Amino acid sequence: MSPAGPLTVIKVGGGLSALPGALESVGAALARLGRRHRLLVVPGGGPFADAVRAFDARARLPAETAHWVAILAMDQYAHVLAHRIAGAALVEEPAGLAAAVGPAAVAVLAPYRWLRAADPLPHTWDVTSDSVAAFVAGALGASRLILIKPAKGGAELTDPCFGSVLPAGLPWCALGWEEAGKLEEALG
Repeated sequence: MSPAGPLTVIKVGGGLSALPGALESVGAALARLGRRHRLLVVPGGGPFADAVRAFDARARLPAETAHWVAILAMDQYAHVLAHRIAGAALVEEPAGLAAAVGPAAVAVLAPYRWLRAADPLPHTWDVTSDSVAAFVAGALGASRLILIKPAKGGAELTDPCFGSVLPAGLPWCALGWEEAGKLEEALG
C-alpha cells in the first residue's frame, strides 16, 4: 500500500439497490470523499445474493458451493458500484489496489479471486459481506471499517461471524445509507 494516507474499507450493502436514490446518494458521497481519502469499497450481495439464496433453498446446494456462488454475487454488485461511484476503479486482488487508490481515490473490490485463493472464511450463510469486509480490512491493515446499511444500526445488524473475523482493536461503525453525510465525520 502507498504510504500516502490511511486506507478505509467501506462496505456498501446490497440492500441499498432496492431503495430509491440510495445508491446514487452513497455513490456521490464516496466519489467526493475519494478525492481526499483512500477508500476501498467492498460490495454487498444485494439482489444477486438473494437470487443465490433462493436457488439454494430450492436446489439445496452443498455449503461450499453456495458460499462461492454468493461470493460471485458480490462481484456482480461490485461492477454496479464501480459504475455508480464516479471515478472508481474495479480491482480483483490486493496487488491492484495500490495503483487504484494511490494517495486518494476509490477502488471497488470484486472479491471472488482473492477470497478463492485465500479461503479465509467459513462456508456458511452465517458469513455475509460484513465478514468479508472485516477480513479485507484486517488483511490490508486498514485504519477503519465502515458498514453502510439499508437501515441504521450497529452490531445487531451484522452477520453471526462478523465479531470473530473483525481484527481486534479495528475501529468500525455501521451507518444507515441516509447517514452518508456522516461519512466525513466517520473518516476523522
